[in-house]
Amino acid sequence: MKCFLRKFIVIYFLFVLLFVLQKPIFMLVHHNLYADAGLIDYLAVMWNGLPLDESLAGYASVIPGLLLIAGQWTSSRVLRWIETGYYVLISLVMAVGMCVDLALYGYWGTRLDMTPWFYFMSSPEAAMASVSGWYVAGCLIGISVVAAIYFATFHYTVCRMLTTMGRSVWQSAVLLLITGALFIPIRGGFTVSTMNLSAVYFSQRQEMNHAAINPLFSFMYSATHQNNFSSQFRYLDPAEADKIFAGMVDCQDTDSITQLLNNSRPDIYLIILEGFSSHVMNSLDGVAPIARNLDAIADSGVLFTRFYANGYRTDKAIPAILSGYPSQPTTSIMKYVTKTDRLPSIPRSLKNAGYQITYYYGGDANFTNMYAYLVSSGFDSIISDKDFPMSERLSKWGAHDHVVFSRCIDDVKKYQGNMPTLRVIQTSSSHEPFEVPYSDPSIANDKERAFVYADRCVGDFVTQLKTTGKWENTLVIIVPDHFGAYPENITDPVERHRIPLIMAGGAVTKPMRIDTVGSQMDIAATLLSQLDIAHDEFTFSKNMMNGDSPHFAFFIDQSQFGIVTLDNAMVYNCDADDVIYGRGNSIADIAVKGKAYLQKLYDDLDRR
Repeated sequence: MKCFLRKFIVIYFLFVLLFVLQKPIFMLVHHNLYADAGLIDYLAVMWNGLPLDESLAGYASVIPGLLLIAGQWTSSRVLRWIETGYYVLISLVMAVGMCVDLALYGYWGTRLDMTPWFYFMSSPEAAMASVSGWYVAGCLIGISVVAAIYFATFHYTVCRMLTTMGRSVWQSAVLLLITGALFIPIRGGFTVSTMNLSAVYFSQRQEMNHAAINPLFSFMYSATHQNNFSSQFRYLDPAEADKIFAGMVDCQDTDSITQLLNNSRPDIYLIILEGFSSHVMNSLDGVAPIARNLDAIADSGVLFTRFYANGYRTDKAIPAILSGYPSQPTTSIMKYVTKTDRLPSIPRSLKNAGYQITYYYGGDANFTNMYAYLVSSGFDSIISDKDFPMSERLSKWGAHDHVVFSRCIDDVKKYQGNMPTLRVIQTSSSHEPFEVPYSDPSIANDKERAFVYADRCVGDFVTQLKTTGKWENTLVIIVPDHFGAYPENITDPVERHRIPLIMAGGAVTKPMRIDTVGSQMDIAATLLSQLDIAHDEFTFSKNMMNGDSPHFAFFIDQSQFGIVTLDNAMVYNCDADDVIYGRGNSIADIAVKGKAYLQKLYDDLDRR
């Protein structure tokens, strides 16, 4: 009996030890984030991360525990094969989790969750477009080496431990009881709250909390909390949440709303820029003013100066822009085709008003279920990578931006119909791996070069539009999907979400700057109001030109949400259950409003 019990204890604590050792490795790999961390910081991360390590070790030890019970009654070779096979599998799983997490954190700044799996399953080719073949090969080699180290550790520490058959019912019962006791670390004790990511949050520095998270636990937690929307983010009594939310929605339009357009049915070109932010524009006090064409276009049109991205990924941005639907911190509504089918959309509203609508994208439109969303949104035609010849698909994402814009211009020149048109152009060249057909000896940074190229493509597109003879009836709307990879020194969690919204073209009455606070999901109500089209079904969208409406921006990061108003800003970490960033005198007030807003968002998400 003692040998079985000793082996069980060794198994459990070996798992714990291996998970703990991943933390200093994570910090060393990302040493640029932890350059000022000392020994005490490393120990603090390892200590505070123990709850998740112990919980996951509990899950991992269940099967070995059951095998030990079976080993009381037989010494079958099959049983030893099963044991060996289990440790091969668990070593591979641990290695994949560790290595993929290490690789992605440098790009995303978040620990491993279901997002990479969602991206890969929707379009493997597009999911791998951001990295080189050598990078993938390096990751596979790393996974193989780490898996081999893990298996060797299990083999020489656990598999070779000798046990003898006991054939004792009470001894088996004791082992079963001890195995069942794994429920305690798995659940996190006997408190009301079960184990979750917030159990390891201990620091005001977010990167320290991130280092304490077990990546496999984070992935498993994400996978098991995808669909129970009605039970997530239950901060307030439902009646109280309803009351607060009622004061955060759009008010009915009045006659005093400023008219930005001189035409109620212009041809509309909506350009969704990959990874741009306000910080690349001179006109918005950019720290890296490289978007000279955006600046020029903004000077001749309407520039919204206090505008924010709702999320941090394209699959979150597109529903926010086209459907006025907020991004979610634990999932993406694009994953759920049956739910996106029920979303309102600018394209569908315009189609009902007599518009012909087309979507242009140089990459794989199936990536992140985008094609299904676009079809349900009402697009008449979706132009994607397969619609360009192979000779033009020279980017890892498909066709470069200038090729996509050229296709749109060709279609504009060929169009002989009388219907007004909506053409949405989604760019991709300012995304990893930043390989663009543009060179400039003065630009050594690949990222900066990619953004300069994308900006030039937009400028050239607008210039060509002016030559079509349709400029006076044209409205160009430019909005990024989210903050991207450049400039690289924006760490403020609110400023990272600040992006430009530009409306330009002959259909704009006059140039102006608008300082009203808004976000991507407010484009729907604002645009449709200008076109005198009803927008009541866009529950979360607010008309930024309506002075009676509440003006704020709601945004999310992974497991976080933020609220920005004219005088205040706040970021709330849902795992830590605490405000981690505040600016202004009403932080507590807007935190409550943010909680009510998020709660009502998940109520709506559950009903769709």
